[in-house]
Amino acid sequence: MEYIFDTHAHYDDEAFDEDRESLIGSLRENGIGNVCNIGASMESCRTTLALAEEYPFFYGALGVHPNETKDLTEEDMDWLRKASGSEKIVAIGEIGLDYYWDEPDREIQKKWFVRQLSIAKDTGLPVVIHSRDAAKDTMDIIKAEHKGTTGGVIHCFSYGVDQAREYLDMGYFLGIGGVLTFKNAKKLKEVAEYAPMDRLVLETDCPYLTPVPYRGKRNSSLYLSYVAEALAELKGMEKDEVIRVTAENARRLYRL
Repeated sequence: MEYIFDTHAHYDDEAFDEDRESLIGSLRENGIGNVCNIGASMESCRTTLALAEEYPFFYGALGVHPNETKDLTEEDMDWLRKASGSEKIVAIGEIGLDYYWDEPDREIQKKWFVRQLSIAKDTGLPVVIHSRDAAKDTMDIIKAEHKGTTGGVIHCFSYGVDQAREYLDMGYFLGIGGVLTFKNAKKLKEVAEYAPMDRLVLETDCPYLTPVPYRGKRNSSLYLSYVAEALAELKGMEKDEVIRVTAENARRLYRL
């Protein structure tokens, strides 16, 4: 049996408060081999670290999501740099730009994106990039400040083939999740078809972006099988092979 690697989850989210322990306890018997829990605020970085240290098959990424950057300080950056020295922390993220909500101010988002990219370079860890409705600014900053320096993944990839090509050329992986199963996901399906199989990783972003047929319900790694199935169909591959290759890619991404 091939085991799925969920490269992007938020099991510290309050959506899991009632059944976190039992759900996480059921993952391995349901074909989930590893999970990387992703920090999105200073508070969730601390809970991510705790989860990664508690569960042997969990890893963590530490970083602050663009919409949570308003009150960041240099002390926070010092903590992030030190905490990322834990052997269970495998990336800096999720970091980036989000113009969908457009808050805080774009300049604040950019400042802390650049700052956290510098932590990735200092620590040598790959990055987990969040980019929503901010294609040009994200690309410009990555080209100027990172350009594949430590590698990484463009999480929940939502742009077209041209953007995908540029990221792939710089050595980044693309994160593919539940959106691939949506009827209106024409752009992502084109990208998934175009991208080489050895540069794609599976992710949930749980509790969000639940795949069909459970769309609208709380997401978890248990549903990643549906994403693997959709990707297998697009690529003309067996589902087990998609699971094997994407798990191998995840280990390369996070250097495990």
